[in-house]
Amino acid sequence: MTVSGQHSIPTTAGQPLRSAVRGSTPSFSFEFFPPKTPAGEDKLWQVIRRTEALSPTFVSVTYGAGGSSRDRTIEVTRNIAAETTLRPVAHLTAIGHSVAELRRIIGQYADAGIRDILVLRGDPPGNPKGPWTPHPQGCRYAFELVELVRSLGDFSIGVAAFPERHPRSPDWDSDIRHFVAKCRAGADYAVTQMFFDVEDYLRLRDRVAAAGCEVPIIPEIMPATDVRQISRFAELSGAAFPEDLAHRLEAARDDPDTAYRVGVEHATSMAHRLLAEDAPGLHYITLNRSSAAFAVHHDVCRLLDARSPQDCRVHV
Repeated sequence: MTVSGQHSIPTTAGQPLRSAVRGSTPSFSFEFFPPKTPAGEDKLWQVIRRTEALSPTFVSVTYGAGGSSRDRTIEVTRNIAAETTLRPVAHLTAIGHSVAELRRIIGQYADAGIRDILVLRGDPPGNPKGPWTPHPQGCRYAFELVELVRSLGDFSIGVAAFPERHPRSPDWDSDIRHFVAKCRAGADYAVTQMFFDVEDYLRLRDRVAAAGCEVPIIPEIMPATDVRQISRFAELSGAAFPEDLAHRLEAARDDPDTAYRVGVEHATSMAHRLLAEDAPGLHYITLNRSSAAFAVHHDVCRLLDARSPQDCRVHV
């Protein structure tokens, strides 16, 4: 092992993302959101450069509700493609866009050399729980957007999966039916919504497999280090927040160091269990801060390095 203090993952450069996420070793990826201020942009690029040193399988940049951050998302994603060695996955939502607008956005990504797109129906602007109204000249369902992207070129396409069921799905049968439709429309892999109980992910995977769908489902890891922030996120996403974790974070409300340790420990435990259960990889939410997500990832790398140096090499 070399002396660098860094952790790295076997490179997938030049390999289509659809192949990388179906490989024999886990994929690792990180999610950012487009900044709103110059200070936020500086902070984001500091995190991006730190992430680049890890050589992740891919990174992604989120797309605001109703396309509210569309231009910033496109700009950040294109800059990552042009200025780093990272593989950016572009988020794309159907809501608020006509098919013609969606074609232009996809073309912008393609012109920047971006061939990987995460397709989402999207949440209504202003109120994610509000009524969902499709654009009159747009896509009504996510599978239609998958079909559109697939028709426009050789893209690797990801879609969303919901370990606790999509909040708008009336039952599990309906939820799985819609998920399988996205896969049959051309999706290569899925990334889950945030969740905090590994059993929810495992039940989702079993239901999808029982429906005859073998698309890999990458679990999303959200280190819960701030009870106020995470409670808000959980409320918006419909994710259940475990009582034990909530109590521990509430007790540390005014003790950031303890709250950080509690959140990282819980996320790390989830990551270990997920990989032990053969999850195809891990997708970390960074909130444009590297500390918690990197702490989880570094611990996972140490675990995998102990099992097999080919899985995730740790340089110490």
